[in-house]
Amino acid sequence: MLKAFASYITYDLIKLDHSSRLGDALNFFIYDTIKIFLLLSVIIFVVSIIRSYFPPERTKRILSHKREFIGNILAALLGIVTPFCSCSAVPLFIGFVEAGVPLGVTFSFLISSPMVNEVAVVLLWGLFGWKIAAIYMGTGLLVAIMAGFIIGKLKLEKWVEEYVYKIKTGQGQEVFGQPFNERLQYAKWNTADILKRVWVFVILAIGIGGFIHGYVPQDFLVKYAGPQNPFAVPVAVALGVPLYSNAAGVIPIVYALMEKGLSTGTVLAFMMAVTALSLPEMIILRKVLKVPLLAVFAGIMTVTITIVGYLFNAIL
Repeated sequence: MLKAFASYITYDLIKLDHSSRLGDALNFFIYDTIKIFLLLSVIIFVVSIIRSYFPPERTKRILSHKREFIGNILAALLGIVTPFCSCSAVPLFIGFVEAGVPLGVTFSFLISSPMVNEVAVVLLWGLFGWKIAAIYMGTGLLVAIMAGFIIGKLKLEKWVEEYVYKIKTGQGQEVFGQPFNERLQYAKWNTADILKRVWVFVILAIGIGGFIHGYVPQDFLVKYAGPQNPFAVPVAVALGVPLYSNAAGVIPIVYALMEKGLSTGTVLAFMMAVTALSLPEMIILRKVLKVPLLAVFAGIMTVTITIVGYLFNAIL
């Protein structure tokens, strides 16, 4: 029904030619815009209800003083149901460190939270099927767990800015212990609030995806990032770093890239780089991390994401 509606607007109402690149790009844009915003509205509403049971203070209490590796696993899993964006990195980092959460466990959470969340998983499921969604969730969790575990083993606490350890945020109060009908009201408000904050990024991403779909020749993408290029994965990671988006926002671009024939591992590496290794997030994290720790974090993430990309290109 959505495809028919998009085709009606593109080819019947606007009267673009079916074989034109503009028509192809506009049809993709209209169809994906409607579909993704419908999915986002439903998913964010459900996720908001889930998130109401996991406010930051409860999250900190769950992760405080957990043993290494077990703590990394719990932190990465908890990041799925608490999809904070990278703009929350600084206050979350301070709160976790103050609450006694080990540094490596904190990083597992901060990696998993923006990269692997319900919104991304359900959108991937709806667009590509459950296998791709499961692969992304599994690899994202693996990256978050292993990167956090490695950082924890390196004992890099000395490279956290000194003021972080001096801040006392307090234990706070449990502000989400309301009846279910109040959670529903919170979910409605949060859905509208998130959509107001992300709609520009989503539209921009869909626009880029539409341009790729309609105008970028398949041969061009296959040449520089296709299966025949041994450096396709590093190229995809490098392209993802300057971009700023959450997982939901980058999915339209991923969809267009996969339609052009890029390998699954290459596309997953691109998506992970955008959501967990973006330059804006590095700038935000610089407020709490000294340059050596930021460099170690970026290096570990780059290596693990690249390995994941090559691994899944070999398997799939």
